[in-house]
Amino acid sequence: MTAPADDHQWISTFLEAQAAEAGAARNTLLAYGRDLKDAASWLFHRESGFATAQRADIEAYLIACDAEGLSRATRARRLSALKQIYRFAFEEGWRSDNPAIQISGPGRDKKLPKTLEVIEVDRLLDAARQTGRSPEDRLRNCCLMELLYATGMRVSELVSLPVSSARGDPQMLLVLGKGGKERLVPLSPPARDALAAWLSVRDKADEANRSKGHASSRFLFPSRGKAGHLTRHFFYLLIKDLAVTGGVDPEKVTPHTLRHAFATHLLANGADLRAIQTLLGHADIATTEIYTHVLEARLQELVMDHHPLSKTRRKTDAGTAPPDSEKD
Repeated sequence: MTAPADDHQWISTFLEAQAAEAGAARNTLLAYGRDLKDAASWLFHRESGFATAQRADIEAYLIACDAEGLSRATRARRLSALKQIYRFAFEEGWRSDNPAIQISGPGRDKKLPKTLEVIEVDRLLDAARQTGRSPEDRLRNCCLMELLYATGMRVSELVSLPVSSARGDPQMLLVLGKGGKERLVPLSPPARDALAAWLSVRDKADEANRSKGHASSRFLFPSRGKAGHLTRHFFYLLIKDLAVTGGVDPEKVTPHTLRHAFATHLLANGADLRAIQTLLGHADIATTEIYTHVLEARLQELVMDHHPLSKTRRKTDAGTAPPDSEKD
C-alpha cells in the first residue's frame, strides 16, 4: 500500500484504523492525535517527517521533550504513540522498518492513587442530596454519586450510560468499558433507590420534551449538549462543588478518586483482588494490584499515628525519653 503524502494523512489514516479495527475510545484517539501532531511538527521543523525519520530523530525528539520539562508519563505516552503509528505503517507497507521499536521509554512515575476515607465519601454523598438548583438536579446529583461509588465505574462510563440499562429496578448494570468490553457491576440498595428516584423525574422530563416535538433521549443522564449526555467536565466541576459543600478538601477529590475509593474500601473489607479487577474492568490484574499498595501505605500510616509504641518512638527520636526508659 502506498504511504500517505504527508504526516497529517499518516495521522488521520492511523486514527481511522484505530477507531474501526481496534475500537479505540474517543479520548484515546484524541490523545494519539495530539501527541502525533506534536511529533510531526517537531520533525517538520527539522526537514523530516514520519516517512523519513530514523531512530536518532525519534530519540532527539524525546530528548527535546525532556528539555521542555514534560513529565515522564507524557514522554512515555508520546513514545507509545510513535511506536503505534510506526507499527501500523510497517504492517501497511508504508515503511520497511520501525525506527521507534527498540527505543526504551522513560517509564512512568509510580504514584499511589489518592483515595478517600469512608467518612469523606459519606460527606460527598450527603452533599449531593443538598446540591442543585432544583429538586430534579439534586436527585440527579445524588444518583450520579451513588452509582459511581457503588460500582467503581469510570466517569466516562457513568455519564454515557444508556437509560435502557437502568430499567426494571436492576440489581446489576451492564457497563460498556474501554475497548468496547462489557462488564456487569452490582448496585447497592442506596444506589438502586437513588436510581429509581432519578428515573421517575427523568422520564417525566423526557415525556415533556417529546410533547414539544423533541426526540427522546437514550441516555440515563441526558443533556442538550452535542454528546447528548452529561460530560466528564460537568461532573468534574460538580464533584468539586460537592467537596466544598461536604467539607472535604477539593484537592483530594476528582471523579477518579471515587473509583479509587471504591476499590480500596472493598479491598480493606476483604474483597478478592480478582473480583475487584472484574468490577473495575482492568484487562491486567497488575493494574488492580496498585490498590494493595494503597492499603499497605494506609495501614502503615494508621500504625504510625495511633500505635502507642509508635508515639513512644517518636518522642525518643525527638530527644524526650519515655518515663520508664531507665528500667530497661
